Amino acid sequence: MVEGESKALWIIVAIVFAVAAVAPAVHGQQAPCYFVFGDSVFDNGNNNALNTKAKVNYLPYGIDFPQGPTGRFSNGQNMPDVIAELAGFNDSIPPFAGASQAQANIGLNYASGAGGIREETSENMGERISLRQQINNHQSAIINAAVPRSRLRQCLYTINIGSNDYLNNYFLSPPTLARRLFNPDQYARSLIRLYRIYLLQLYTLGARNVALFSIGKIGCTPRIVATLGGGTGCAEEVNQAANIFNTKLKALVTDFNNKPGAKFTYVDLFSGNAEDFAALGITVGDRSCCTVNPGEELCAANGPVCPDRNKYIFWDNVHTTEVINTVVANAAFNGPIASPFNISQLVN
Repeated sequence: MVEGESKALWIIVAIVFAVAAVAPAVHGQQAPCYFVFGDSVFDNGNNNALNTKAKVNYLPYGIDFPQGPTGRFSNGQNMPDVIAELAGFNDSIPPFAGASQAQANIGLNYASGAGGIREETSENMGERISLRQQINNHQSAIINAAVPRSRLRQCLYTINIGSNDYLNNYFLSPPTLARRLFNPDQYARSLIRLYRIYLLQLYTLGARNVALFSIGKIGCTPRIVATLGGGTGCAEEVNQAANIFNTKLKALVTDFNNKPGAKFTYVDLFSGNAEDFAALGITVGDRSCCTVNPGEELCAANGPVCPDRNKYIFWDNVHTTEVINTVVANAAFNGPIASPFNISQLVN
């Protein structure tokens, strides 16, 4: 996407967000149920009981969330929280961990911090729930609750996965097996081949209205700038690899839309730039809002945080603030960053 297009796109996002902020609340739930899959961007507590470095059930995480620290990797709401609100759900979709059996009729969040498409991704972090296991958890949940297939076909499904397959696998040092075996194009192809298998399983289980979120500019996260970017700027090698994956993911969406009843869409998290967010007064993009200890990526427990959280893109050294999550979720739901459908068209 050329710079001018990106600018125009995100100016529209800004307008959509401004309109959404003053728009009246949606009346009535627009889908019978909502299921969430993915990594820490979508996780809302599934990792709390796991033996993992990827868990955040402590302050300052959740400092702006009504329930405090829940396991969401942000200061407040994450994207699925905002999407659920926009789709007219009364409450956030609860984590699969600890949810009642009947909850599968309304929706579950299976996402897991450090989760990946490849099974070995994030082995360095400890326990995590891969996409394969998340879909198996979904299969068990809907079978145990005897959720009718006709209902499942009307539900909303959102998936955000793939970043860890780069951050906690391909670009780890020392080089992983995947890095030694594959060039970036081959690696993206291997990821998409697996993703296709898991999506087919989900489709067979009734999923028809599915939003697949791309990988963002992970080379520009403070963690990667400090390491692979040499402390000076975005690691272009990382962004280029992510973009190869995204191009293939878009083709995968087109592919699935040839299946009977399928409405799959691609949500572009890659094309926005820091300058575009600056138009919304979100101006700090080079550092985290919370205190992160040297060499770490998550907030230090009970450490000081920036007072003006609405000006920061990054909450910690990898994850975004509530204000960014809100802007992006609105843009995916109402408009310009999702194609060929926005999420509101998936639920109506």
